[in-house]
Amino acid sequence: MAHGNRTFVGIGFGPIQSGLFLYEAYMSGNFSRYVVAEVDNDLVSAVRSAGMTYSVNIARPDRIEAVTLKGVELYNPRDPADRQKIVSAIAEADEMATALPSVNFYDSGGATSAVAVLGDGIAARTGHKPAVIYAAENHNHAAEILTEKLAGYLNVSEPPGKKGSGSFCRNGPEGASHKMNPTPFFQVLNTVIRKMSCVITDPAMILSLGLMTMTPVTPRAILVEEFNRILISRITLPGFRRGIEVLSEKDDLLPFEEAKLYGHNAIHALIGYLSDLRDLPTMADAAHHADIMAIACKAFLDECGRALIAKYSGLNEPLFTTDGFRAYADDLLDRMVRPNLNELVSRVIRDPARKLAYDDRLYGTMRLALRHGIQPVNLAQGAAAAVVSMIRRRDAAVPSDIPLPKNPSDLTEESLRTLLNHLWTGKTDSHADELVRLTWQGLGCVASS
Repeated sequence: MAHGNRTFVGIGFGPIQSGLFLYEAYMSGNFSRYVVAEVDNDLVSAVRSAGMTYSVNIARPDRIEAVTLKGVELYNPRDPADRQKIVSAIAEADEMATALPSVNFYDSGGATSAVAVLGDGIAARTGHKPAVIYAAENHNHAAEILTEKLAGYLNVSEPPGKKGSGSFCRNGPEGASHKMNPTPFFQVLNTVIRKMSCVITDPAMILSLGLMTMTPVTPRAILVEEFNRILISRITLPGFRRGIEVLSEKDDLLPFEEAKLYGHNAIHALIGYLSDLRDLPTMADAAHHADIMAIACKAFLDECGRALIAKYSGLNEPLFTTDGFRAYADDLLDRMVRPNLNELVSRVIRDPARKLAYDDRLYGTMRLALRHGIQPVNLAQGAAAAVVSMIRRRDAAVPSDIPLPKNPSDLTEESLRTLLNHLWTGKTDSHADELVRLTWQGLGCVASS
């Protein structure tokens, strides 16, 4: 493949980095150098031993295809020599992507943190060559958070009138404390990633699916769906052209972020928790349970969809129309349960306390529906199933202070209220009582199914 002369730098080397941003940069033909910062020293060594190559598996509708990427430089920021190579790469980079577990990891790790490494690399840049960072931490304001932390680290300023825009200027031509240059030279972008992915470590499953591991000696395989219609914030840097051309820019990303959280994520969780009640091992197994898929479809269209359309119909975006949202829901319902992705229910349902938070995918979506006069009775079944799942796994990574009964059958409406109020501490509003009532009603439905 012919390559251009751009440089891509990634922070973190999980499935979103290796199977999305780095993969799409590689496939674009617009880059000649690929550098990744990764703290897993075994993985760094393995990629180097494999001749700077790694493999990723793409789940297409009719097959799984393995792709090997070559010329990938992996460095561990905990090694001083490696850290300097990362900083030097950032100093020349055109496009970068952070793909960390959460925004809380931006400044954890001291000198090896993403903020410190990125900050030192940005400070080493000469002139005013523009560059962007794609923030892929599944947070509606990841770009603003990373921008603020980088600005603080570098002692730079955001452009006048652009507070929270995700871009900033530096003081003086090389970062010295001189007169502020009013032209932004760097921009951090929010992302909406509707691409499903997983890491598979079970040797039997890797063999049965015919997957390639990341390297010959790495005991895990990356499996991602082929979907690559990723949304990003509008780039405002003068003269900047993206090398990862498949990305799609939006002036206002928040409505699409809410469509992901209150649509995609909500229904994904609902299917996962209802599947868990029946001890189904994979999301693909749910496709054989017509009642689960019917609940998911009703929740998606009649509850998530109606609420989001009511909120955003004035944007004149195709997604927020009846036909547009139906197409969105039909596509996702098909992709969520595709056998080739082999997504484990256990992965989807992990961390139920977070997913049952007042503003997260289940109750956040139910509150949105209630604000628009919609009774989210199907979503309530997903929330009820999540409560049952958390009780069944009370000894498996569930915080010990959560007031859980010993068995789901021990729940009463009052103990459910106590449990949910504990999870919602400090965030409730006028909808809290109705959410408890709906969940109690949902428990009756899932218990009889």
